[in-house]
Amino acid sequence: MAISDLASRAPDINYKPDYEKYQARVERRLASEQLNSTLPIGFPQKLESDLVWDSTDIGARYDWTYPLTTTDLEEIESALQHFKSLGKPPGYVNQETFPLPLLHAKLREISNEIHNGFGFKVVRGLPVHKHTREDILIIYAGLASHIAPVRGRQDNKYDGKLADVVLNHIKDLTATHNASKIGAPAYTADKQVFHTDSGDIIALLCLEEAAQGGQSKVSSSWRVYNELAETRPDLIRTLAEPWPTEIFGDPNHKFVDRALLHYTPSTPSSPERIIIQYARRTFTGFLGLPRDPSIPALSEAQAEALDALHFIAEKHGLGLDFKKGDVQFVNNLSIFHARDGFANSPEKQRHLVRLWLRDPELAWRIPETLRGRWDKVYEGMGEGRAESQVWPLDAYIRSASLGAEKEKKGGGKGCVIQ
Repeated sequence: MAISDLASRAPDINYKPDYEKYQARVERRLASEQLNSTLPIGFPQKLESDLVWDSTDIGARYDWTYPLTTTDLEEIESALQHFKSLGKPPGYVNQETFPLPLLHAKLREISNEIHNGFGFKVVRGLPVHKHTREDILIIYAGLASHIAPVRGRQDNKYDGKLADVVLNHIKDLTATHNASKIGAPAYTADKQVFHTDSGDIIALLCLEEAAQGGQSKVSSSWRVYNELAETRPDLIRTLAEPWPTEIFGDPNHKFVDRALLHYTPSTPSSPERIIIQYARRTFTGFLGLPRDPSIPALSEAQAEALDALHFIAEKHGLGLDFKKGDVQFVNNLSIFHARDGFANSPEKQRHLVRLWLRDPELAWRIPETLRGRWDKVYEGMGEGRAESQVWPLDAYIRSASLGAEKEKKGGGKGCVIQ
């Protein structure tokens, strides 16, 4: 089939969700199709867990902010000085080299809340204003290592060389980069719709807030599942079937057939769980990375399901008061995250720093269908790779988000922590 024919069959759906188009598609499909009214065999009718919450009830059930105390901050300062005295590169930051003997127990409790409680936590008050960029990133990684000790790989290239890049800066780069080079909303001031990243835990440190807007939002994917299971089990079936998911940056493998929703039954050591993993741009494209027209088009059912995930998450989502010096930890397996569009000023430029983390002690069992994606992030990222870790000091567009006019070196530029 010609590419033009594939394009003509593609549903009318873009990165920015359109509620009117979504409602029209829902009405059209309900009126014209015979939709399955049962869930896939074995899938739960309703999930019962603290991981099921919405914005109307969570405030009374859970205090999601932990303000660092004076004692905590003194211990963090001592840990920073201890690490710097070792003369090691930042890849060696861990629980032993960044010791927090008193705060450690609280951070382990937070890890349990992220994995088995409500799925997210905000640690408030890192002293961003009084430290150099290098030192605050060491503090950030040191604190995070007590919540989840394994840092994932966010890019495999830096400045044209193979590397394990463990930090990613989320910052509007439209003033310095042509739009054709930007293939992800993380590098713009646009709204980011609800989605997941890669990995178990997503950590975001706020180095600076926006002048206006940019509110961070989280939503329980388990709450979304329950609503769909009750009202539209056919969409649960659609989400659990393989989708043509674009793989950016690999000309030899343009897409992979992979479900968005994965169910794992209970075992003697773990409860039943559902995991929804998706990024809308892998089905719609974004700016400099439009969807490759040679990839099979989505079906109307898939287009509806994609919108349903966003709009139901938006309906139940919680806005976080994300301040400079805060660190937001999110269970990427049970929580969708998003952000509002924003505006910067010369004095206030929104700037977040992201880590992808894993806690082997509390980690969820990953379905085999997601194993390859997880291996790209975590495989080989133990102590033996400390020397190879790259820590960029400022934002660059990572390889999987580079648009058509890719830089010849294929990776980041600028200073890194040595």
